[in-house]
Amino acid sequence: MLYLILIIEVILLLGALGDLGIITTIGAMAFLTVLYIWATKHKFGENLIPLDREEMPWLYDGIAELARKANIPMPRIYLLDDYIPNAYSFGNTIVLSLGLFEVLDEEEIIAVAAHELGHIKNRDTRWFPLIIYGRALMMITTLLLVLAGNLPVKATSLILYLAYELARSDFMKKREFLADETALRLLSVPLSLKRALEELKYYEDLRMKVKVSAVPSIEPNIEREKRFAFFTETHPSYEERIIRITFEMNNLMRMKQVQ
Repeated sequence: MLYLILIIEVILLLGALGDLGIITTIGAMAFLTVLYIWATKHKFGENLIPLDREEMPWLYDGIAELARKANIPMPRIYLLDDYIPNAYSFGNTIVLSLGLFEVLDEEEIIAVAAHELGHIKNRDTRWFPLIIYGRALMMITTLLLVLAGNLPVKATSLILYLAYELARSDFMKKREFLADETALRLLSVPLSLKRALEELKYYEDLRMKVKVSAVPSIEPNIEREKRFAFFTETHPSYEERIIRITFEMNNLMRMKQVQ
């Protein structure tokens, strides 16, 4: 659906702007392709610290065991020098903020890592950047069409952009649920993921009460956006995830009883 919308938008651009549309499309796609290649091969930020197994063998070995169960290569692991509890992944890399270690126990941190491994296992760390850069291309083409197109072209372009945002939000939320489901199947203590989300939700609620702007979340992607509107949100709420996890855990227990 996302790529169909993008293709229609590019066709509209080419038809409405001719040679300018061709040049713009090729230039934008080339630039975004370079960004994608760079983004999937490099770490982000100067505050990332490579995890030394000697410092946290329980974490390194725990993630290694999860990777073995998931049948994926051992990921690179970095610690983020940030007091806000957070985690995200890109390429074959997991990033855990130091703030996580202040609010979660060892089992819960392993569970958060399992969620990120779920994204890697499900190839989300490859898909998410493409979708994000597809969004950037949609922004560029929509702006050009609004500035240079006639009224029907302007209206069609804006509708396509809104459709892309809605489809993007829906897709990425579903991938969050899928990463949780994958994590539950990897963890020896599935309940630890539910506990981790409950702790993070409690911490988030406390921060909201004191009106602190930075809200912690388990981010699976490179884009660290603010939530300006409902259709741009890419994460389900903690409540939604906890409910889904509880449901999946019950299913897993029933399957084990049948076996």
